[in-house]
Amino acid sequence: MKNNAHNILENTKFSVLDLVPIVQGASTSEAINRSVDLAQHTENLGYTRFWISEHHNMESLASSAPTLLIGHIAGNTKKIRVGSGGVMLPNHAPLVVAEQFGTLETIYPGRIDLGLGRAPGTDQRTAMALRRYRQETVQDFPNNINELQTYFSIENATAPVRATPGEGLDIPIYLLGSSTFSAELAGKKGLPYAFASHFAPTHLHDALRLYHQNFEPSAQLNESYTMACVNVIAADTDEEAERLATSAKRFMLGVIRNTRKPLSPPVDSMEGEWSELEKMQIEQMMHYSFIGSQEKVARELEQFKKETQIDEIMVISHIYDHAARLKSYELVGELFKTQEIAV
Repeated sequence: MKNNAHNILENTKFSVLDLVPIVQGASTSEAINRSVDLAQHTENLGYTRFWISEHHNMESLASSAPTLLIGHIAGNTKKIRVGSGGVMLPNHAPLVVAEQFGTLETIYPGRIDLGLGRAPGTDQRTAMALRRYRQETVQDFPNNINELQTYFSIENATAPVRATPGEGLDIPIYLLGSSTFSAELAGKKGLPYAFASHFAPTHLHDALRLYHQNFEPSAQLNESYTMACVNVIAADTDEEAERLATSAKRFMLGVIRNTRKPLSPPVDSMEGEWSELEKMQIEQMMHYSFIGSQEKVARELEQFKKETQIDEIMVISHIYDHAARLKSYELVGELFKTQEIAV
C-alpha cells in the first residue's frame, strides 16, 4: 500500500523487538525456532535490526540468555543487524559483556548492536539471585557503561585487564529506558536512545525532550538518534486485529497479576477476563499500541512519528498464531522502504 498520506513512514527505519514468547501448548525450542523464522522473515522485508530482550524466571518468555540467542539469530540470517534490547547491565560484569559482544562482532562483523538497560528484567528476588545480593547504587549504571566503553577502546591496549575479543571493535551501544534517567544519560554520553513505550508510555515525551536537550556529540554519534518500541498488531481487518490483540492483553494481564503464563490463544472478547481497574491499567500500559488494518495502523503510526519525531520505530507483536504474526510484520513492512543502515 502506497499513498501520499503515508510518505512520512517510507523513510523511517523499522526494526523488531522480540521477547521470544512461549505460546500455550508449545515448547521453548519451538519459541526459539519461531524467533529465527521471524528474523529471517523481517530481514527479507527490509527491517533494519532484530533485538532480543533479557528476561529471567518467566515461563512465558525464552529470552533469559540474549547473547546466545543473538548468536543463533545472526547465524541464521545474512544482513539484518542483531542485538540486545537489551542486556540488563547490572546483572552482568562489564568485562563479560565486552568479551561476549566482542566475540559476536568478531563472528558477525558489522551486524551486532549492544543495547543496555538498568532494570533487572525480572522480579526482585530473582534479581538478587542474579546479582549475588549486591545492591545497585545510582552511579553503578553510568560507571559500568564507562567501564564497558573502556574495554572496547584501543586506548585500553596497555591496561592490565583487557577484553579479547572486544578491544578496538566498533560495536554501537544504545541506552534503553522507560523513564527520564537513561534519556538524560544517553544524551550526555552522546549515545542513541531507545524508549520502552510498548509497556511504559508515561514518560515518553519527557524522556525524548531531555535526551535532545542534553545531547552532546560523541565518537559514536554526531547527531541525536531516538527509537521507540511500540505494540503493533496488523491484520486484514480491524476486527481480526482486535481479536488477535486479546492475546497481548491477556499477556499483560498476567504481568500485573504476576501470573506470567505462556501466551494464550485469542478470545472473542475481553469481557469477563479482567476487572475495570485491570482494564484501565492495561490500556494505560498499552497506550502506544497500533491495532487494526494496514490502513488504520499506517495512519496511527504516521501520527505517532509526527508527534515524537523519532528516527526509528521498533515493533513488538504479541500474537499467538505464528502465521498471523508474520503477516502483521509483512503488512507493516509494506509501509516503509528498505534503507541502508546508518546507525
